[in-house]
Amino acid sequence: MRQLRTVLALTAAALFTLAGVAVPTSASATTTADPTPPKKLFTIKDDRIKDPSGLAKSQKHDDLYWTANATTDGVRVFGLDTTGRLKVELGFKAQVQDIEAVGVDRDGTIYIADIGDNKVNRDMIEIYTIPEPATLKDSDSVKYHRFDFTYPDGPHDAETLLVEPGTNQLYIVTKSTKGTGAIYAAPPAPSRQGTNELSKLAPAPSGVITDGTFLPDGQRVVLRTTVDVATVAWGDTPTAIARTAVAFGQGESVAVGPTDTTVLVGTEGTNSAVYQVQIPAKAAAATPPAASATPKPASSADANSETGKNHNLRWILIGAALFALIITIVTFPPGRRERLDRMAENARLTGQTPRTPHRRSHS
Repeated sequence: MRQLRTVLALTAAALFTLAGVAVPTSASATTTADPTPPKKLFTIKDDRIKDPSGLAKSQKHDDLYWTANATTDGVRVFGLDTTGRLKVELGFKAQVQDIEAVGVDRDGTIYIADIGDNKVNRDMIEIYTIPEPATLKDSDSVKYHRFDFTYPDGPHDAETLLVEPGTNQLYIVTKSTKGTGAIYAAPPAPSRQGTNELSKLAPAPSGVITDGTFLPDGQRVVLRTTVDVATVAWGDTPTAIARTAVAFGQGESVAVGPTDTTVLVGTEGTNSAVYQVQIPAKAAAATPPAASATPKPASSADANSETGKNHNLRWILIGAALFALIITIVTFPPGRRERLDRMAENARLTGQTPRTPHRRSHS
């Protein structure tokens, strides 16, 4: 009996162990790849570009970017290739106060935004337009147009001009060192006759915003601040959805990059360095790791069948283990059957009446 109890107890333990092993387990791990580090694309070293303000990708010429000097003695716009080499210089005679941004629309019109106002006392700001040239030939007498604008709520300092790709709609993002700036929209078809009043669209995302650009999809904007780059979901309430710190120089400009996933960012002052950086993006939701390669991937039906088999096996083993344990405990309680057998045998040999077993009382 004792040996049988031992065997059954060991069997129960083994079945419980097997039941635990039979329960399938899975684990998932999320791996976040490090973002691609910034790549220094070029440095603006040409002596004619002393204080570049703004940066915009050409629509008519591959690998060409437009920038302009912040100047008051006439406007000069420079075309640079992706090595920083000056390819073309365009000039026109206009009295400006503080050029802070450059943009290019889908039709190849270059916008030069005279919108800086450090003292916040300008009654009017101006945006000039010139056509992108068909050939990269220097000119100092380019024909231009001038558009005048006023804010609906008084003067503001600004360094950011946005040109929406699908409509050529213009937006200005004001700069604030206290609190946040705001986004203002120009009339859909601004006039060169008289003054165009801007309309306030929404508060700007946080940060001291120094430049911005629409991405080609027209659904996102990238804003440059003095310390980072932010991706903004465009709409009635533009919202920053991702940011990346940019730790080189004071941020001055941003433009669409040479690839769909990058932008170019520039720094302030002479010898301005221009870097190619990844567009900040939301972290992707965790996904299950890919299954390792096998000669014949299992179909969904096979997977369901295997899961069902594991489930059934688990409960069969658990049931068997419980049955063995119950038999061990109830049917063969330790020592009781052996004591009864010995008492009966002694009574037979001595001719005495067997005693009824009872529990020992405790005082």
